[in-house]
Amino acid sequence: MATGFYSHPECLQHDNGQYHPECPARLQAIEDQLIASGIDGFIEHEEAPLAEESELARVHTQAHIDYIKSRTPESGRSELDPDTSMCPASYRAALRAAGAAIAATDAVIEGRHENAFCSVRPPGHHAEPARAMGFCLFNNVAIAARHALEVHGLQRVAIVDFDVHHGNGTEAAFTGDSRVLMCSFFQHPFYPFSGADNHASNMVNVPLPARTKGMQVREIVDLMWLPRLEAFKPQMIFVSAGFDAHREDDMANMGLVEDDYAWITEQIRGIAKRHAQGRIVSCLEGGYNLSALGRSVVAHLRALAEI
Repeated sequence: MATGFYSHPECLQHDNGQYHPECPARLQAIEDQLIASGIDGFIEHEEAPLAEESELARVHTQAHIDYIKSRTPESGRSELDPDTSMCPASYRAALRAAGAAIAATDAVIEGRHENAFCSVRPPGHHAEPARAMGFCLFNNVAIAARHALEVHGLQRVAIVDFDVHHGNGTEAAFTGDSRVLMCSFFQHPFYPFSGADNHASNMVNVPLPARTKGMQVREIVDLMWLPRLEAFKPQMIFVSAGFDAHREDDMANMGLVEDDYAWITEQIRGIAKRHAQGRIVSCLEGGYNLSALGRSVVAHLRALAEI
């Protein structure tokens, strides 16, 4: 079975405005690097469907879903907060992003793909059950994880978040839920200024100072993530795959490189092979230096697909 690669042209139409770092060129940079690296032929391209409102509602309140729909402008942009905006195409792009995560979950659980990566935007891990923020409208990974639990009947899923920013929305969705183990590291103090003080037993949040480099991150993963994941024995792993901790990404101040993302992915894959029949669904979150993003996604995909 090959690694699935889920995306859709409508994800390119979400427009945050000129000079906004969360831009359509991010997905184009990934596609370019897939071709340049020679791995494009080793992955299975899939078109992301539109998520249903009922699927969003497994994580988000109906009031939030209605609010996002109501803020969709007929032209121009609608500002949800200083960082997050919508254009006429944004709502459908967000439905495609969540739909990709759900479809990838179905395909992996049903054995059509061993694992999958969703190259989608807008990203999701800052979206809380009742609030959009941090470039995120709906929480794609959280929606997919709930789908695995409530539709497919899995009893234990893990969420691994290696974005440089804390996944506050995912934490808000699952704090105290014994069916879900969330493992993350993030630069701190840094946007969204959360995560360091949550002591829920199912949250393995590791705040790290600016200028933390790859070897320190690998030690954190080895000593703090992997023992908890081994003990939890997840039946499936979801990844919030943000690549903005890369040393070339000026949205933050950490020092990871492509080899670090490959190594982290290999550790996740090892856990999945031992406990989850290899089942992984990864969704794009951050990563704003276009060259570094494309190269890092290729490293992540090589590790997922073992090529």
